[in-house]
Amino acid sequence: MNRSVVYALAAAALFGASTPFAKLLVGKISPALLGGLLYLGSGIGLSVIRLIRDRGWRASGIAPHEWPWLLAAILFGGVLAPVALLFGLAFTGASTASLLLNLEAALTSLLAWIVFRENADRRVVLGMAAIVAGGVVLAWPAGDAEVSNRLGPLAIVAACLCWAIDNNLTRKVSASDALFIAGSKGLIAGALNCSLAIAMGANMPSAVTLLATMLVGLLGYGISLVMFVLALRGLGTARTGAYFSTAPFIGAGVALILLGEPTTAMFWAACVLMGLGLWLHLTEQHDHIHVHAPLEHLHPHVHDAHHRHEHAPDWDGHEPHVHLHRHAVLIHKHPHFPDTHHRHTH
Repeated sequence: MNRSVVYALAAAALFGASTPFAKLLVGKISPALLGGLLYLGSGIGLSVIRLIRDRGWRASGIAPHEWPWLLAAILFGGVLAPVALLFGLAFTGASTASLLLNLEAALTSLLAWIVFRENADRRVVLGMAAIVAGGVVLAWPAGDAEVSNRLGPLAIVAACLCWAIDNNLTRKVSASDALFIAGSKGLIAGALNCSLAIAMGANMPSAVTLLATMLVGLLGYGISLVMFVLALRGLGTARTGAYFSTAPFIGAGVALILLGEPTTAMFWAACVLMGLGLWLHLTEQHDHIHVHAPLEHLHPHVHDAHHRHEHAPDWDGHEPHVHLHRHAVLIHKHPHFPDTHHRHTH
């Protein structure tokens, strides 16, 4: 299996499983503070891992023109999205919320296709339509539903939109250090949300609850985001979103087992629609003659068909390795995704 697909599925599993656990914490911590602590746990944990990996502090390698993309991604994905999600969880069952999170993949792909001009084909578009239909089934109020029952799903949809914007912005810097990207998002977003929540009167939880929250954040938001960034390099935004759409199914399964929540016919109908959409995504093939324009950038790589450059005589032969390198014009045909080296027009 393609390594980037493994990264995407690992990201999905960690994030999906975190939603029911976050649901358990909603009643103990205010939504704003909970969102801040989840990201703060992510940022602190990933920063420690990065320091251990590099045996000290090392520059991020992010170019000056890429910082606005990263900071905007932090705003939408690290500040706005978690607050909206946790507000929605207060009025929505964890299993239903987990399936609604499938809309993130659809919105991510729509933005990638319409705004960032990433290629799409009929199979992927049909898959996204099935996922959106499943989300509509889940969000549709039954009978004389209370306003709060509508606000919950709408808040989760708003969170999905914020994360979709975040995903597309993060793609702009995905060739840089994934640990730095995810760790920075966690530290900045976590510190800001925690400060705002405390200023609004939120109380810090007990030490045990605090540690549990930050651990959920490290795994479900931190390590998951690192895997997601690595997947973006190899799959592009829309395809990574397609694989990541397995997350809600994982979350729904955990919620049903962990919380014993009841299910309805609407729930299972949404499962079928979203499962169909996921299958269409995972079985998509993309193969045609394409042209690689000249490109100079810096990212981890091996000497494959796209990296045929020379090295200095003192190179130790270690791969993958990182250095600034230049790509010449290349024309060839092979199955590919819109990854770092395949962002051409169609």
